[in-house]
Amino acid sequence: MVDHPRNRLVAALSHQGYLKTEQVTSAFLTVPREAFLPASLRPYAYADTPLDIGHGQTISAPHMVAIMCEALDIQEGQKVLEIGAGSGYHAAIVAHIIGPSGRVHTVERFDQLAQTARDNLARTKVTNVVVHVGDGSCGLPEHQPYDRIYVTCAAPSLPQPLIDQLKDPGKLLVPIGDLYCELTLFEKKNHTTSTRSLGGCVFVPLVGKHGH
Repeated sequence: MVDHPRNRLVAALSHQGYLKTEQVTSAFLTVPREAFLPASLRPYAYADTPLDIGHGQTISAPHMVAIMCEALDIQEGQKVLEIGAGSGYHAAIVAHIIGPSGRVHTVERFDQLAQTARDNLARTKVTNVVVHVGDGSCGLPEHQPYDRIYVTCAAPSLPQPLIDQLKDPGKLLVPIGDLYCELTLFEKKNHTTSTRSLGGCVFVPLVGKHGH
């Protein structure tokens, strides 16, 4: 198992400084990325690159998932909202970090992709993720507030519904821009808010009422 491609990827991400904490590293070592890919792409599961999962959507490169998880400082037992379920991989990583006492709610706009995510999560025995179908740009008000919210597609600006559904204290991570965007960390703390850019990135666009 020492020479498994997953282990080599984790070693590389750690060496490059993307993986910083034991909790996130453990999730990357545990969750099988190949289980969240179409069969034809499984040989490339541990290449550090985004991959096409259909419907014009991609599974993010592992280093981007690592950047986002580390930046959010996700803790055991938290309630997390994900916008853009994709194939379910990112949610599975977060689910491992928050543990069985936490819950991930993820919103996907494509019914077929949402069902694929559900199937992938069930197959990998991830039981603390709920996949919803809807307009993720509006968040998921019925389960608010959330300790952490992150968006896996590019928004034109910080969607107000996501800000409103975030706990105080809480952190929201969203790529802002078009195709080329700035990964932006928004934080609520003691009734004040702050934003910080974590650098440039590339994401498919967020579509919906508060999207493109």
